[in-house]
Amino acid sequence: MRLRIVSLMLLVLCVATVPAAAQVVYDNGPINGSVDAWTINIGYAVSDSFTIAGGGATINGLSFGTWIVPGDQFTGVEVAITSSEFGGTTYFDQSINLAQSGCVTNQFGYNICTAFGSFGTNVNLPAGNYWLTLDNACCTDDGLYWDENSGPSSASENSIGTIPSESFTLYGSASSGTTPEPSSILLFGSGIVGLACTLRRKLFQERT
Repeated sequence: MRLRIVSLMLLVLCVATVPAAAQVVYDNGPINGSVDAWTINIGYAVSDSFTIAGGGATINGLSFGTWIVPGDQFTGVEVAITSSEFGGTTYFDQSINLAQSGCVTNQFGYNICTAFGSFGTNVNLPAGNYWLTLDNACCTDDGLYWDENSGPSSASENSIGTIPSESFTLYGSASSGTTPEPSSILLFGSGIVGLACTLRRKLFQERT
C-alpha cells in the first residue's frame, strides 16, 4: 500500500508538470472555396487580424485556404506578423516554403487546397492583437489566391482597403502566463498529503 501511495503522488506531480504540446493558437474558420479569393502576388497583399489571449503564445507555422489553377501548385509565400495592417512593429517577416493537400475543384474551375508552411523559427507573442500578411506568393504558374471565408478576423487588401477575412490557422503553443503563487503550491501540496493520509487510514481500517 505504501508503494501505491508513492506511485500516486508521483503520478499527480508528473501530470502537473507536463508541458503544453503543439496546438492551434488561432483559427479563423474553415475554407469556404465557393465565394471569392484574393490575389497575394504580383504586387497584391492581404492582411488579416488575429488575437493572442491569456499569457501569450509561440507561433511556428500556419495553414491557409488557396485557390489555384488546376495543374499549378503553391511553392512559397512571404509571411509577415505585425502590430497593425501592413506595418507597425514587425515580429516576423520571411518567405516560407509551402506544401498543399486536400485539393478539390470548385464551380469556377479552381482547385481549392490547404497550404501548409513552417516558419523555421519560433515567434513569441504576448497577449494582444496582431496582423498576418501574405504576399509575394509563388507557384509554377501565376494564379495565386487566398480563400475568403468571412471569419471573425478583420481584413484589408493593399489596393482597395477593407475586405471580408480569409481562412487561416496559426500553430504553435499557448502559454498559461501564470506562475503558481506560494499559497497555490501549498494548497496543492496539502491536497497530496491529505490524499496520502486518507489512503493510509483506509489501509489501517482494513487491517483492523
